[in-house]
This record gives sequence, C-alpha cells and structure tokens, in this order.
Amino acid sequence: MSELKSPTTTEAKWYVVHAYSGHEEKVRANLLKRVESMDMHDKIFDVLVPTEEVIEIKDGQRRRVAKRIFPGYILVNMVMSDESWYVVRNTPGVTSFVGSGNKPVPLQESEIRSIIKTKTEPAPKVTVEYQVGENVRVVDGPFTDFHGKVVEMNAEKGKLKVLVNMFGRETPVELDLLQVERLR
Repeated sequence: MSELKSPTTTEAKWYVVHAYSGHEEKVRANLLKRVESMDMHDKIFDVLVPTEEVIEIKDGQRRRVAKRIFPGYILVNMVMSDESWYVVRNTPGVTSFVGSGNKPVPLQESEIRSIIKTKTEPAPKVTVEYQVGENVRVVDGPFTDFHGKVVEMNAEKGKLKVLVNMFGRETPVELDLLQVERLR
C-alpha cells in the first residue's frame, strides 16, 4: 500500500474519530484502504493510532509493548468536506467523529503537537501490575520464598517496597519487580 501524501493545503486539520475499542489498528487499515480505493489522497492525508511504548512485567518477564494512549480513538489529518466526511464516517469500525452534534471539531495545533511528541518520546515506561496492600512471594534473591505485603511502588525504577516477616517482626525490603510474584 502506498503512503499517504503530505498535506499541501492549510485547510487540512486533525480530527478525532471514535472507533470500536481494541480495533483501532484494524479501523486505521480499513480507512487507508478506502482512501486508496476511492482516490482521496488529496483530502485525507494521515491516520494515526497514538501509542506509547511501555514495559510490562508479566510472569517475571519484561516486555516492550505499544499501549494505546487513547483507546477507542484514532486521529485523521484531512480537509473536511462532505465527501471526505462520508469516506471516514462509513469506514467499518468507525462510530462517529468527536465534536458537537454532527459537526466534527478539529484538534488545536498545540494538542496535536503534544500528542505527536508523546508518540515519539523514546523512554518506555514501566507498568506495575501490583497494588499497595497486595500479598506477594519473593522468587529471587536473599529473601526467596518469603511472603510479604506491598507497601510502596516506584514504577520509574521498577521497584517495590515489601514488608516481610523477619526476626519476628515486619521489615521493609526494596525488591525489583522481577523478584516477586503475586500470591494466588
């Protein structure tokens, strides 16, 4: 599939389109196919599903995952006309444009700049799958097989502070997210 052209007109604006949540990439692909087949390159220029890269920790493994910033929404850079509105609105998976009533409202230039900046930032975030008060078991390190309760989390560092029962009293221990697992 060919890439969409850059907008050559100042009439092009970014619009937010509501789509079925979890199907944003499929809706994006459908819309790009419709632009291609209906030769709308002069009206619809770009379709984005804003994502950010996060590090998820599941089953003791760190994985980089693209997480949608706005689940259920896609961004379309287009010149608004009856024809372009029809192409986008009748794409399978699209439920509506975001706006007041039936009138789509474009994003402000500052808003789209902020979204695109977030999308291009390289530092992935760590998502913490634990909650304060949750019981965990230590699976690695000097406290292996100790049970404890999460009292503090530091997502930036990927660390947890866990109270473990040691020497007859609860002692706070700082552990890496990979060193614990949820008690079932």
